[in-house]
Amino acid sequence: MNANVEAVVIACPRCNGLNRVPQARLADAPKCGKCGAALFDGHPLALDAAGFHAHVERAGLPVLVDFWAPWCGPCRMMAPQFEAAAAQLEPRIRLAKVDTEAQLALGGRFGIRSIPTLVLFRQGRELARQSGAMGAADIVRWARQFL
Repeated sequence: MNANVEAVVIACPRCNGLNRVPQARLADAPKCGKCGAALFDGHPLALDAAGFHAHVERAGLPVLVDFWAPWCGPCRMMAPQFEAAAAQLEPRIRLAKVDTEAQLALGGRFGIRSIPTLVLFRQGRELARQSGAMGAADIVRWARQFL
């Protein structure tokens, strides 16, 4: 690989292994070098603490995280919209979901006080936050303004 080709580190959705992929090849259906899984499938990932560490803190791709809970009506209403946004934003932005009931520490760590709350991260740092349910077009528009 040419040393001048800029690569991004992407965590695998199946094994959390880290992969270096040239920016120009992100749309070419890259696969994990460790397990062979597709690195992108157009669907949000469900993250636990280990997955959050791999995808948000160690990988270089921006990650839009939906902090939600199963009992939350607006969260359930937004879920298909978030799914539709994933198909439009990948591979430039990874979309992920954190169940704040199952991952109490993650919700507490980021001070999630209302759900659904979207938080956009890049290299482990929070870039932006938006609370409340949104439609797919609004999610896409909101996320793209920070790229």
